[in-house]
Amino acid sequence: MDHLTSLFIDDEMTMDDKISFVRHLKNAPSTADEALHLLKQEMLIRGEVVTHIPKSTFATTTAWEKIRAFMVQPKSLVTASLAAAVAVLILVLSSPQVTLQPNRFVIYRPDVTRAEITGTFTDWQRVPMQAVGNSGYWEIVLALPEGEHRFSYILNGQDSFPDPTILTREQDDFGGQNSVLFVGNTV
Repeated sequence: MDHLTSLFIDDEMTMDDKISFVRHLKNAPSTADEALHLLKQEMLIRGEVVTHIPKSTFATTTAWEKIRAFMVQPKSLVTASLAAAVAVLILVLSSPQVTLQPNRFVIYRPDVTRAEITGTFTDWQRVPMQAVGNSGYWEIVLALPEGEHRFSYILNGQDSFPDPTILTREQDDFGGQNSVLFVGNTV
């Protein structure tokens, strides 16, 4: 009989079945009492779930959560992506173009068998210079950006030697001197 009561409460009976069930309840008071008890229980359960939904005590939304919720909306993501693309485009177009200027470095040292140049423009890596015939001159042409550069020559793989034609020099951290070269209009 519990099964029939459950079908009645869940509204899973046809109208004819419901009439038969109610007639049966008239003749069996214990079944009627049980059905009433189950109906009251069902009312409590349905009433709590459907009509009374308590507010969560933990459901506080912070300002950051509101901002994040707004930002992850598709419209906001598209807008943010477009804004980022425009910002990158502006930075690329407005950044100054680096212009390289050829500079010829020449030293006269007939007493050496190898000459190299090193400096800020080579990340202090040695770059070999070319001997100009048997004249004792060594030369190299390097493209340098505008600005201030420090450099020195390395003779025979070990001796550091500043450029004798450039008077501006500074002490390096190893007890030697570097020539200071200004390229372009920068002083």
